[in-house]
Amino acid sequence: MKVAVVQFYPKFKDIEYNFSFIHKQSKSIEADLICFPELSTSGYFFWEKDELAPFAFDFNSRIIKEIQEISTSQNKIILFGFPERSGGNFYNSCAILFPDAKLSTLYRKTHLFYRERFVFTPGDTGFFVIHYEPMNLNLGTMICYDWRFPEAARSLGLLGADIIACPSNLVTKIWHLAIPARAIENKVFFLVANRIGKETNHGEELVFNGKSGIWHYYGSLIATANDNDETTLIAEIDPTETRDKSIDKYNNIFKDRRPEMYSKITEIT
Repeated sequence: MKVAVVQFYPKFKDIEYNFSFIHKQSKSIEADLICFPELSTSGYFFWEKDELAPFAFDFNSRIIKEIQEISTSQNKIILFGFPERSGGNFYNSCAILFPDAKLSTLYRKTHLFYRERFVFTPGDTGFFVIHYEPMNLNLGTMICYDWRFPEAARSLGLLGADIIACPSNLVTKIWHLAIPARAIENKVFFLVANRIGKETNHGEELVFNGKSGIWHYYGSLIATANDNDETTLIAEIDPTETRDKSIDKYNNIFKDRRPEMYSKITEIT
């Protein structure tokens, strides 16, 4: 199957521009799965809930429905980050849209980064994997700062993910060091759709560092972007290659796990 990662510069608080970009790219990119960055529809650096509110929407909104129509009509899986409004709360969410709309759902970011804690409610969906039979694909999703927690990728790996898609707005300098490890640890393909550009709010500036990538399950980069250009990465992969977790004729990275040993604490006196 062909997977695509879209790196672009969402305009802060310009939902129509961002939606138009996502809509156009979703229609024109020739791939089976397309992943856009975190909070693609709104931009990122909100300081207060009242500031975010005009740009948040629910999963039944026009934007979701119009991208779903593309997913269905063109037989593509499409993922993009958006600020979700639900039950009086705001979530940093990712729409996961399948050609079969009955499977379409969303993931809510589990681990909130920096000032997100003042705007968003911590996600309550947990980590999950969706099997899409027509593409013989098991897809797992996380968002940005979730990469810092090995438990996130491991949960998805143990649930059978072939691909972990990670819409992101990354600003740190070290995430590129960790993603190959997450791929190797779980023998999964890893997609990171990061954004580029800058945003300033209340006199504070965030710089997003691009370098989106598609990682092989042995940790090598299949495709990568630079830190400042809008671009789309496309790679041909076989998701089923990830399912045998053996590394030689004796060892299997999941079967060799010993969870009963991972909680022992020994007091040294």
